[in-house]
Amino acid sequence: MYSNTCDWLTHLHTCDWANTALTDSSEFEVEHLVVRMAEDLKGKVQTVLGPIDPAELGRTLTHEHLMIDASPLGVGIPPPPFLPNMNSLPFNMDNLGFIRQFPWSYKPNLTLYGEEQHVMEELKFFKQHGGSSMVECTIVGLERDMNMMKRMAEESGVNIISGTGYYVDAALPAEVHSATQEQLVATMVQDVTQGAAGTGIRCGVIGEIGTSWPITATEKKVLVATAAAQTQLGCPVIIHPGRNRAAPAEVIRILAEAGGDISRTVMSHLDRTICDHDELAEFAKLGCYLELDLFGIEVSYYQLGDFDMPSDAQRIQMIKHVLDEGYEDRVVIAHDLYTKHRLMHYGGHGYSHILLNVVPMMLARGISQEQVDKMLIHNPRNWLTFK
Repeated sequence: MYSNTCDWLTHLHTCDWANTALTDSSEFEVEHLVVRMAEDLKGKVQTVLGPIDPAELGRTLTHEHLMIDASPLGVGIPPPPFLPNMNSLPFNMDNLGFIRQFPWSYKPNLTLYGEEQHVMEELKFFKQHGGSSMVECTIVGLERDMNMMKRMAEESGVNIISGTGYYVDAALPAEVHSATQEQLVATMVQDVTQGAAGTGIRCGVIGEIGTSWPITATEKKVLVATAAAQTQLGCPVIIHPGRNRAAPAEVIRILAEAGGDISRTVMSHLDRTICDHDELAEFAKLGCYLELDLFGIEVSYYQLGDFDMPSDAQRIQMIKHVLDEGYEDRVVIAHDLYTKHRLMHYGGHGYSHILLNVVPMMLARGISQEQVDKMLIHNPRNWLTFK
């Protein structure tokens, strides 16, 4: 029907999928095209600028945000009693101490929209200091902007891999709650094979799929749909677990029972979920990638749960333990930067903190350069390559 792959992709990008009533034959055609697209992606990594050879990834941060609006999720986290009008304060040096102490109580801090130029400068700085790629985990519920990601990739030279999927229950629009599992699968597959939100810009990973604790009915539906979409596409998956030590294992159980590929799945935020060294090593036996992705957050007064947030030094100790237990092929790292106060422009550590500060400390604490390269280069490459 199509003389080459380019003709076929042109067909994909010009079809009016939303308004076309599918006949039996057109359903078959769509399924056939999806299969062909999945076949074409095998052995590749899909960025917002198109598929690349995995060897082009280089040093990769597996969980970041470049454009995000998390402000709806800050509702219900009150300011401190001594600062009831915190949201009316300007973002300046006089108030930076309050913002760092209570970042989720200051609504202007919870969005990166309006910061495109500052984020772009930091991407270029990341590139200058040896960084090559980022997984951008902003999805439905967090205000993803595919066109902006494409502009940033073009101007900065950083490979950006965008996520598809659905965040936590509280952030989701009504249509996700009412959608069938099959509809969710179809949307995620479309985002990878045809492009997201009508842009023609394709996603290269499913996630970060959001879950709460306990997991809600909608979140479980999304997890099962994620496993089905992953099976069709052979793509990587990344999960945001609920804030409970039991949450990561429960998510893995649901995905495995639904047929998901656990070996192609990253469990995020383990450094705010499972800090006991032996418990983390026990969880590693389930076979997913272990992601410690809150590097740069040094706060003893965590607003989002009754949890003692580890320091970077403690994160490195956690990593050293699981490496010593034999899991050096299953660890990836990042910053999960999603608030203004962590940008360099506002006095934060920025996207280059791991490369500039964390890696030297890792080497000083007995982690080898080979192990560092696995966490930043080889493990992300293996995870992000379509199978």
